[in-house]
Amino acid sequence: MARLVLICGLPGSGKTTVALRLARELPAIRLSPDEWLHNLGMPSQLPTARERVESLQWQMAQALLRIGTSVILESGFWRRRERDQFRERARQLGAQVELRYLDVPIAELERRLAFRSKGGSVQGSGTTGPISRDEIAAWKAVFEAPDATELALYDTRVTAS
Repeated sequence: MARLVLICGLPGSGKTTVALRLARELPAIRLSPDEWLHNLGMPSQLPTARERVESLQWQMAQALLRIGTSVILESGFWRRRERDQFRERARQLGAQVELRYLDVPIAELERRLAFRSKGGSVQGSGTTGPISRDEIAAWKAVFEAPDATELALYDTRVTAS
């Protein structure tokens, strides 16, 4: 049975690392908006471009799920409403849905992102520009972490830090 895996977490939480490993293990097609934007020579924080890329990736993901191929979406999924919409649509297509929530403390996010911005070698580095502490704090303030009630709605759920 096809599976949709939603990778949920802030920048620096390890989404790419987890998604790359899962793509090999399942196997699954991994779709990363940051990588597509980087390959197109566009900043990953450009809202309209990001929305278009994520929309195209979702269209592709639905087509893949329909033919029984598992898909990993590495978009971060910061809002509960967004996660609900993807989960419900994937179920309509007959797919199982898994949520991988990467709950990483702010201090660790800052450390990882500082390392990455100084040219540190981490999987997925080079796909985003430097990120400030203020940006991380602002993103953390709007991020809606999944709670136990929401996690129970998924066929598989994993919380890692």
